[in-house]
Amino acid sequence: MARAAARPTAAPESSDTDPPPARPTGSAPGRRLLPLAGVAVAIGIFELAPRAGLVDDRFLPPASAMFAALGGLLGDGAGLWIPVAQTLQGWALGLGLALVLALPLGILIGSVFLLFMASRSIVEFLRPIPSVALIPLAVLVFGAGLESKVFLAAWAATWPILLQTLYGVRDVDPVATETARSFGVSSRERLLRVTLPSALPYVVTGVRISSAVALILVVTAELVLGAPGLGQEINIARQSAAVDTMYALIIVTGLIGWGLNAGLARIEARLLVWHPSHREQNR
Repeated sequence: MARAAARPTAAPESSDTDPPPARPTGSAPGRRLLPLAGVAVAIGIFELAPRAGLVDDRFLPPASAMFAALGGLLGDGAGLWIPVAQTLQGWALGLGLALVLALPLGILIGSVFLLFMASRSIVEFLRPIPSVALIPLAVLVFGAGLESKVFLAAWAATWPILLQTLYGVRDVDPVATETARSFGVSSRERLLRVTLPSALPYVVTGVRISSAVALILVVTAELVLGAPGLGQEINIARQSAAVDTMYALIIVTGLIGWGLNAGLARIEARLLVWHPSHREQNR
């Protein structure tokens, strides 16, 4: 298990002798428009490729047809929002269960060296098991409903949080820990005031990764098992040859994933406002 692989992407603190980091050129409004330009180009490609005959429009309709079907779904009321709520329910329960299990377990394993060494082989064996391979087990134990979605999402989401927390705790500056101990700070206070703040950048990175993974597994379970949600609606649209509606539902799924990631990024920025990488971004 490579320790460096689990590190978050936060930039290290720079010393007084380091040169100032390079800043992106161009105005702030221009930088904000670049992502929109990329989206516009992608939509244009999806619009022109079927119309130019590069792909069969029976299988990949123009983007305008997808957005027209999306508009119809948005106006349908409960026809769209109930599946969205069902998918988000499975995502929230799966991610929440993973957080409840993985966070304290990662803190415990990371804090006790002997436990860390003893558990490495078990973690390395269980972590690579694809969550999709556990679908038969989920069906046998829980059936083809919400419980299976939550189980699969929780299994997949547990590992990023566990590993990031574990290595975040292992990476705490020993000087800070020893200084707190020498001042008579209790173990509980050291955990709250030294270990957790130091490991927080790792933890929030793991939660963001697990959020995307949990959503993927929930939709996969709905597609394969027929559990209620967006995945089931996508499969129904495919079987009904409603290709425009199928792609519209896929767009909805992508927008949900983007929205969840953006929301977690804002929470991360608030929690890590003290971190050097976020201080530099806010300049």
